[in-house]
Amino acid sequence: MTAPVDAEAGAVHAVVVGSGIAGLTVALHAVENGCRVTLVTKDVLEHANTRYAQGGIAGVMFDDDRAADHIRDTLTAGAGLNDPEAVRVLVEEGPARIRELIALGVAFDRRADGSFVKGLEAAHSYPRILHSGGDATGTAIEKALVARLRESDVRVVEHAFLIDLVLEDGRVTGVDLLVGDAAASADAPHVDGHRERIAADAVVLATGGAGELYAHTTNPAVATGDGIAAALRAGADVADLEFFQFHPTVLEGKTADADGERGATGESFLVSEAVRGEGATLIDERGRRFAFDAHPDGELAPRDVVARAIARQMDAQNGRPVLLDATHLRPTPDEVAAFLAERFPTIDRAVRDRSLDWSREPIPVTPAAHYLMGGVTTDLDGRTTLPGLYAVGEVARTGVHGANRLASNSLLEGAVFGARAGDAIAPDAASDRWPSFDPAPTRPAAATNTAGGGPAAPPFTRAALQELMWEDAGLVRDAEGLGHAASVLATWRAHQRTPRTEAEFEDENLLVVAEQLVAAALRRRESVGAHFRRDDSTLDSPEDERTDAAAPVASGVA
Repeated sequence: MTAPVDAEAGAVHAVVVGSGIAGLTVALHAVENGCRVTLVTKDVLEHANTRYAQGGIAGVMFDDDRAADHIRDTLTAGAGLNDPEAVRVLVEEGPARIRELIALGVAFDRRADGSFVKGLEAAHSYPRILHSGGDATGTAIEKALVARLRESDVRVVEHAFLIDLVLEDGRVTGVDLLVGDAAASADAPHVDGHRERIAADAVVLATGGAGELYAHTTNPAVATGDGIAAALRAGADVADLEFFQFHPTVLEGKTADADGERGATGESFLVSEAVRGEGATLIDERGRRFAFDAHPDGELAPRDVVARAIARQMDAQNGRPVLLDATHLRPTPDEVAAFLAERFPTIDRAVRDRSLDWSREPIPVTPAAHYLMGGVTTDLDGRTTLPGLYAVGEVARTGVHGANRLASNSLLEGAVFGARAGDAIAPDAASDRWPSFDPAPTRPAAATNTAGGGPAAPPFTRAALQELMWEDAGLVRDAEGLGHAASVLATWRAHQRTPRTEAEFEDENLLVVAEQLVAAALRRRESVGAHFRRDDSTLDSPEDERTDAAAPVASGVA
């Protein structure tokens, strides 16, 4: 990237909400294009979902790989529901964005001859995944982008929670924030932050996903659906909220953060798909590899297939976790231990912190909520259906992921579409034009609760919401469970609450997103991708997987 342009007082003012790869990339590109940029983040600048990304970043960076193959793999994983043009942009512009990260100082792992180490992950036909620090790719990218941002003219406001978008005559003109609440000290934990409004010519949502909807998630505690909820309240279109990806392999128990401290969030610790890409297998309590029962690719089938195969096996084992076996990856246990420590240092430390030796014995793993494919509807430059509002990263629904995200495409999406949005803001403001969108499908109506209808809802707590969503709108769904969830959510939403603290605002956002997710899941009666309905009448049995959903795409007929 070129050196930043000095921003004058009269320059277009863009407010970017979020500090992961997408938000940081938007901010850097926007300031280079002459914008005056304020980046606000609900925690410290470095604390975003990006830093937790272990698997790597996918891109066509090798001479014997082909863009057409990466496109096909992405469409196949997405069950053919992707936007083909969005996928083309992702794949064709991805290498340039990866080279941009390298120029910023991201040291992707290399072999002795200087070539990049190739990584294979599920549903990829070629080992095109680049890693940094073995399994610390997200942390390496976040550090490089943050360092560059701190050298730029971007103004940063930390501990700033997005309350709502400001609307004037149908256009987004700023943000209302709660500043300082998350930074309250232990001696004064109930001190509220102060309200602040920032006016803007453009607002960019880069707030990440909503993993906190579920009792078990790989996401940090900041992933509470804030951007999606704010967009919904403002009237922006959303789509595909029913498509929530569950990562197949998560260690039981809670994670420690990057500095070794126990996380306050309670997120589970993800064991990267790259471990299975290196040859680790999934086995049941008897030592049998069961993943091939669900798909011919076994452990390297698409994530939704593997996650449900694990869930079914756990049901057969009275809820006990399945086992991830890496003990055979090298000839001797000592060689396995050395390989795992070098290739997966973060995972290796987390495993051993739990008093497990995965070089000598398989380790217990379960699925957990991981990534939301749906979100705020955008075009290929991040523009939403509301003039002045952009969305990038996991909060956005670009159409690139379809019904199920391909492994390691998320960091790539943040880099590619973050750059496109950052480059579009200044020209959009100068032209004073906003693209028209095709009319969106009618948003699913939220369920209404009738007195005396259905079981009484328990008192609302975040934990109760997370358990409800895990049980009724999780890996496997049906009309009965989704209907129950809708009724309980309607009851909770009917009770008027006045949020004051960040946590209370987060709870309201989670309720808004949960209600729309459940409504969308009820409306989509067929099983596809990450949305699996056991009551899908087109399945021969509840255990059947629709593994041929994208067969026409795989054969070259899109």
